[in-house]
Amino acid sequence: MFSVTVRDHIMIAHSFRGEVFGPAQRLHGATFVVDATFRRPELDADGIVVDIGLATEQLKAVLGELNYRNLDDEPAFAGTNTTTEVLCRTIADRLAEAVHGGRLGDGARGLAGIAVTLHESHVAWASYERAL
Repeated sequence: MFSVTVRDHIMIAHSFRGEVFGPAQRLHGATFVVDATFRRPELDADGIVVDIGLATEQLKAVLGELNYRNLDDEPAFAGTNTTTEVLCRTIADRLAEAVHGGRLGDGARGLAGIAVTLHESHVAWASYERAL
């Protein structure tokens, strides 16, 4: 399996519901380094996994919908704890929509999967991987 990863970052605010979250139940900020990995079993006719420029642009576009926002106020997350894992899935699903919509080029239609990793710090991160 071949893969290409592009990276960006987001800064968000949010709070969580539930005793398990302790002090994170209060509004707090988070900065995440975001890696999006695109996978395919064989390279396309140009010898690439995906156009890195287009992948970078689409990751930036998806993150732009979240960056500098209080996620508690976003209708898409109503009633949802925006944990790192939930955000990974959300970003992966939105990137999958970009692939299916042709925004990563025709060659991206051969992608087999996307994995998104959000790094909370240098010692903790979460990932979500989905098929395309």
